[in-house]
Amino acid sequence: MDSGLLCYCRAGFEPELAAELTERAAELGFAGYARTERGSAFVHYACDDAAALSQALPFSRLIFARQKLVSIADLATLGARASHKPDRVGAIRDALERSLPAGGAAFGDVLVETPDSDAAKPLAGLARALGNALRAGLRASGHLTPRDDPSRPRLHVVLVDGDRAHLGIANPGDRSDWPMGIPRLRMHPQAPSRSALKLEEAFLTLLDAREREAWLRDGMHAADLGAAPGGWSWVLVRNGLHVTSVDNGPLAPHLLESGRVDHLRADGFVWSPKRPLDWMVCDMVEQPRRVASRMATWLREGWCRRTVFNLKLPMKKRWDETRQCLAAFVAEAERPVEWRARQLYHDREEITVFARMLDSTRA
Repeated sequence: MDSGLLCYCRAGFEPELAAELTERAAELGFAGYARTERGSAFVHYACDDAAALSQALPFSRLIFARQKLVSIADLATLGARASHKPDRVGAIRDALERSLPAGGAAFGDVLVETPDSDAAKPLAGLARALGNALRAGLRASGHLTPRDDPSRPRLHVVLVDGDRAHLGIANPGDRSDWPMGIPRLRMHPQAPSRSALKLEEAFLTLLDAREREAWLRDGMHAADLGAAPGGWSWVLVRNGLHVTSVDNGPLAPHLLESGRVDHLRADGFVWSPKRPLDWMVCDMVEQPRRVASRMATWLREGWCRRTVFNLKLPMKKRWDETRQCLAAFVAEAERPVEWRARQLYHDREEITVFARMLDSTRA
């Protein structure tokens, strides 16, 4: 039995995720420790009661994690035999027999994945082949439902190399539903910049389907601070919003031709709207604490109902900076605020935050 949480992250941000898990677990009263290697793209947080910690620390509240699993086994020799072809399916099936209660419910799905690291990329072909064989083998043994069932826990097999894997469980409603925790978005040819993918991913990741339907409607109004060349404004327009794009730099000409964008040449840190807006988004390259403070002002003054913004992190002490920026943001808002934050796949040295005032008169 390998008790703990197994979380994926962006390669290079293992120390940040390890620090986040350690601090959050301690705040919740769970003792444990984090194990990881720089560049591995995952962190294992060992603790005695992983199921209870997982329930107390939902995936939606983690910032640097792309996926959260309850770890159940570390297979250091994945089906290796001295004189035979490795039986990886049999090794995984045997590990499940040892790790799970007798007669336990079957999994609703199984994913064979690799960490999102350079070292793991050559394993992609093996992961695909093993996934096909494992699905059939686990259905035959009763460990997997005859058809995929998203209402049940999902088994994850995380290949570290050709002969080692971690087994973990992702529970419904407390996981990323994308393989490897990565939404595969395609760059639209009309998007003014690749930054459009960040806002698209933010809406998919930080809002649920009901919220997207209610909060991104035709006829709503938004501001995009630091808009040039217009990637985030373009995403808002695609969702039916009218946008005031605030930037002294130029916007993509076809964006202005949409009839839904007003380009205002001004400083995004100084400008404020004449009337409340449904949304304000901001992807300005600035000190994260200055951005957090300005975003808090927008909510405190009632200039917008909801916001998505990025915080560009320093090279060192990134978890400490994240914590302090978000705490300052909440304090400076001066009223109850809901926030959700994540380091998105399309982020780099930054995190993306969604926030709204809880005492708003409109949903």
